Amino acid sequence: MLDALTVVTAVAALALAAWCGFAAYRDQPTKDWHFIGMAVVSLLATVQLIVGIVQLARGEKPEQGTVIFLAYLLGAFACIPAAGFMSLGERTRWGSVTVAAGGIVLAVLQVRLYDIWGG
Repeated sequence: MLDALTVVTAVAALALAAWCGFAAYRDQPTKDWHFIGMAVVSLLATVQLIVGIVQLARGEKPEQGTVIFLAYLLGAFACIPAAGFMSLGERTRWGSVTVAAGGIVLAVLQVRLYDIWGG
C-alpha cells in the first residue's frame, strides 16, 4: 500500500468527522457542503481501493492475508457512502453524528489496513 495515501485518507476522514461533529454540536443536519466533503473522502477511498487491487494483481501480498485485506479495503470503500445515505434518512443532528462516526471508523480502518499490509 501507499503509505502517503493511507495517511491522507485517514486525515481527511478525521477532518470530515470533526466538521460533522461540530455541525452536530451546533444542532445541524448534514448539508450540501458536508456531502461534498464526503465525496472527497470517498474519492480517496476509491483511489486506495484501486491501488490495493492493482498491487494484489501485480503479485504483492499483504502480511496478514489477502482475504482479510480485501475485506477491510472494501469496508473502507463503503464506509463514508453508507454513513452519507444514513444521514439522508435522519435529517437532524443525528445525521451529522452518523457521518462523524463514519469518518472515525474510516480512520481506524486505515490504520488497520496499514497494519495488515505490513506497515
